Amino acid sequence: MFIGVLTLDLHIPGAESLKEKRMVVNSILDRIRARFNVSAAQIDQHDLWQSATLAVAVVSNDQATAQTVLNHVRDVVEADVRCDVTQCRTEML
Repeated sequence: MFIGVLTLDLHIPGAESLKEKRMVVNSILDRIRARFNVSAAQIDQHDLWQSATLAVAVVSNDQATAQTVLNHVRDVVEADVRCDVTQCRTEML
């Protein structure tokens, strides 16, 4: 069994309040969960208007499959025009 964890630091330049940031973050998280069947949550920077840290976890019986899913998740988030990915880290356990 392999557990893959993707951590993404986001900059959301259009957010002028926590409510606007939450709308963007929740939209991204909902899309990731629905499309890839992974666990995803905001894990840090809750009180900052234009920053968020997201974590995505996937469990698989194959390391390559877990890595592929996390790469696709990263690509989807990077393609979102509402935010910029400032840092990305992947761990396999």
